[in-house]
Amino acid sequence: MGLKLCTLAYIRDGDATLMLQRPDDPGHHQAGKYNGLGGKFEAGETPEECLAREVFEESGLKVERAELKGFITFPDFDGEDDWYVFVYLVTGFSGTLRSSAEGELHWIPTARVPSLPLWEGDRHFLPWLDEPGLFSAVFRYQDGRYLAHQVVVYGA
Repeated sequence: MGLKLCTLAYIRDGDATLMLQRPDDPGHHQAGKYNGLGGKFEAGETPEECLAREVFEESGLKVERAELKGFITFPDFDGEDDWYVFVYLVTGFSGTLRSSAEGELHWIPTARVPSLPLWEGDRHFLPWLDEPGLFSAVFRYQDGRYLAHQVVVYGA
């Protein structure tokens, strides 16, 4: 059992959220799902450096203003590793939007995001992006199926 450190960014422009639609590859654990942008830390990176690099690699956008909204632990998420995710809300950015090998990018009206094909647990934490305070949560999945979650909110 290993450990993966990751960032996850939800980029907002007014009432729209930039979502990444994963390729519909049946062998991939995220096939066809929509998600925020982000990925795994590289050696020596801070969470903010990982956030900036991953957002740029996946979208061509440069992060100019981001707020750390919380932390999510996904025990044994992929059947091999625990994933620890730093979740950000990005409200300032520059650059020219472009898709990458990670998937297609779509500006979605924020109110419609919960109706997309998401990881089931995302529907629980996405509203927390608009709440005051910092959250710390654990989301449990088994074989790709959502089981339960627990959350603590600080400074709300």
